[in-house]
Amino acid sequence: MTDLETVHRTGLVPAPLSRDLDGDGTPRRTVRLGAQTALAAAPGTEDTARWLRATLGAAFGLPLPPGSADAPDTLALALDPALPAEGYRLDADARWGVRLTGGGPAGVFWAAQTLRQLLGPDAFRRAPLGPDRAARLPEQTIEDAPRFGWRGLMLDVARHFLPKDGVLRYLDLLAAHKLNVLHLHLTDDQGWRIEIRRYPELTATGAWRRRSRLGHRHSPLWDPRPHGGYYTQDDLREIVAYAAERQITVVPEIDIPGHSQAAIAAYPELGNTDVVDTASLEVWDTWGVSPHVLAPTDTTLRFYETVLTEVLALFPSRFVHLGGDECPKEQWRASPTAQGRIAALGLDGEDGLQSWFLRHFDRWLADRGRRLIGWDEILEGGLAEGAAVSSWRGYAGGIAAAKAGHDVVMCPEQHVYLDHRQHAAPDEPVPIGYVRTLEDVYRFEPVPPELTDDQAAHVLGTQANAWTEAMDGQQRLDYQVFPRLAAFAEVAWSHLPAPAARDYQDFTSRMADHYARLDALGVGYRPPGGPLPWQKRPGILGRPFDGAPPNV
Repeated sequence: MTDLETVHRTGLVPAPLSRDLDGDGTPRRTVRLGAQTALAAAPGTEDTARWLRATLGAAFGLPLPPGSADAPDTLALALDPALPAEGYRLDADARWGVRLTGGGPAGVFWAAQTLRQLLGPDAFRRAPLGPDRAARLPEQTIEDAPRFGWRGLMLDVARHFLPKDGVLRYLDLLAAHKLNVLHLHLTDDQGWRIEIRRYPELTATGAWRRRSRLGHRHSPLWDPRPHGGYYTQDDLREIVAYAAERQITVVPEIDIPGHSQAAIAAYPELGNTDVVDTASLEVWDTWGVSPHVLAPTDTTLRFYETVLTEVLALFPSRFVHLGGDECPKEQWRASPTAQGRIAALGLDGEDGLQSWFLRHFDRWLADRGRRLIGWDEILEGGLAEGAAVSSWRGYAGGIAAAKAGHDVVMCPEQHVYLDHRQHAAPDEPVPIGYVRTLEDVYRFEPVPPELTDDQAAHVLGTQANAWTEAMDGQQRLDYQVFPRLAAFAEVAWSHLPAPAARDYQDFTSRMADHYARLDALGVGYRPPGGPLPWQKRPGILGRPFDGAPPNV
């Protein structure tokens, strides 16, 4: 096979709406980007121009000096409001070069991601490999636009902390797959990861646990090393700015009223002090659902209003995620304070108390021009008026919310929880939960057939979730997330047929090209043939699915 034939058959992931490689029947020529190629960036495309110089410039040694869009041998960036905001058109012609046109800045950036894929795996390296590795692609026209506006990955940095550079790396990986939301799970029982200047103990105490369970919560093995870390406010400003340059929104999650043991360990007055001795409480060192939840007091409300004031100053995202999931009610049932609040407000028991908690912050956020989003448990006791739902316990919560006129992000654990094992074989590292293969993820459908067209319009999109109880470092994270995130990205971006009609063989053929890109990026993905010897974790107990909802 000739080099040009190899370039012609480059598989794109996600698949575009249309790709014309045939033209008028004449032989296709190669478009080359070289030392003389200029970069012409129209107003509104400056972020993409900087990104192209930083990536293609580094990979191929291209200076990409400023130039005129009308001159030959030019990489031209432009906006066309006739295109969808995230839609784009890529035109490559040997007579004048490459034109990337987007309906908005995001569309131009996604066109640049497609261009990078077309230039081959060398485009994903950080330094040129030699003069024989040219930046080239065949003449062609691609037109494309995403199916969903919310195409996300939830990254749990609370259970195992991912240092700032790791988050920036994952933003680059999201961008390479045309994903546009990073949902950061910043707080949980096992750690508090965001600096709040008004409450320094949240990180001084709450960001560190003395040891960590290795494997499932019933595993007898422990890592005796203290674990922790947190992002300073300047770190988070950098993460948000880095994401914005890549057309990615960072959605912060501060989990309330459950999953709050780290916060209570730092400030014991947040807990149900009339039931338990919170002064002796530590940041939790195991997995599962802690019984320690926030006390429904005015002190707690004022505390979290202050926390969220600092959060809003760091994250411009329209949505703020407040968790609301897996909130045990035992302490509230035993607490005179909680029972007194239920009686005083005429609430429907403890579920009503949880709903009251979330409704308070729904109004608080709305007053500041933001919207609350939470896990589907926020439906229990009544959904706050402006709240959106992340449907994780299957489709049911999302269906109920959409039918009630609420916006939904579909992320059912049975389909897109990437911490779940990828194969039933015993050599899968720390095998948690359902078996979800690459093909399973590829056949995931975010919009349930039970919804009418009007109801389906409330499905903002979808996200994959990566919970990190069993992912204690970059290698483990990469193994669980990839290559399944590539399949998920195609589901979220491309206008695919019904799951049963999807051409999985075509997808795997294109993945053969995509693995080379992941290799160039240094991603430690799970190979199609199973884990490599160094990717296995012998002796660490997992928990294969046994019929009950998997909970690490």
